[in-house]
Amino acid sequence: MKMTPSKNLKKIKINEDIICPPREGDIVEGKIIARETNSVFLDLGVAGIGIIYGKEFNEAKDVLKDLKIGDKVIAKITNLENENGYRELSIKEAVRESAWDELIKIKEREETLDVLITRANRGGLLAHIMGISAFLPASQLSEENYPKIEKDPNKEIVKELQKLIGKKLKVKIFDLDLKGKKIILSEKLAKTEKIKEVLEKYKVGEEIKGEITGITNFGAFLKFGKENLEGLIHISEISNEPIKDITKFLKIGQKVKAKIIEIIDERIYLSFIR
Repeated sequence: MKMTPSKNLKKIKINEDIICPPREGDIVEGKIIARETNSVFLDLGVAGIGIIYGKEFNEAKDVLKDLKIGDKVIAKITNLENENGYRELSIKEAVRESAWDELIKIKEREETLDVLITRANRGGLLAHIMGISAFLPASQLSEENYPKIEKDPNKEIVKELQKLIGKKLKVKIFDLDLKGKKIILSEKLAKTEKIKEVLEKYKVGEEIKGEITGITNFGAFLKFGKENLEGLIHISEISNEPIKDITKFLKIGQKVKAKIIEIIDERIYLSFIR
């Protein structure tokens, strides 16, 4: 699609001799120098001219509508040079990148977050943090909110979890899957202040017995010990072979053995012993 800039916009040819040229995926800052009906042009300095248009323009309309010529914008380079010589940019992607950087810091600081529950499924609850989807496994709910199921759990657990939709829960980040762009939350961690003291009793390499309390597409949660600690058996620690359906190996309520392979802060990572 040919982009025709405003007549007042003087096109600056991209300088090929830049000592540290930008790369696709870089986060850059630019100043708005022209606006059109479906596009915005940014001066990126020695890196040339950037453009936000098409899908990226539509997704950033709410952000762009209040900006004027001269305002600065943070964006991500999605294409180094299109047919008109412009750097193609995305505000949405830049915001997402910044959000992940902040999430890493929140996890490192072990901060507690308030999240609004928006959906429920058999595995747990869904919420959003900084516009990113987050998953709270049922097994990581506090005892207060954990579904009390007396009959068939497969039929009733979703019904019980749906009662939490619309409520705010205090959680901590249990794990961040940066590659898969997934956030895993835990309400238990937010309410268990003394868990580190309890974990001092356990060592890496120790074998434990417990009960499977939750199954997700990335692994299973195992409850063990008198303290009802919970550890994650990642899907890669269940079998040496690729797994499509974890329930063929593990089921909720099943008693199994596992080995502690890593303890990081309040999180316990396990390997299934067959």
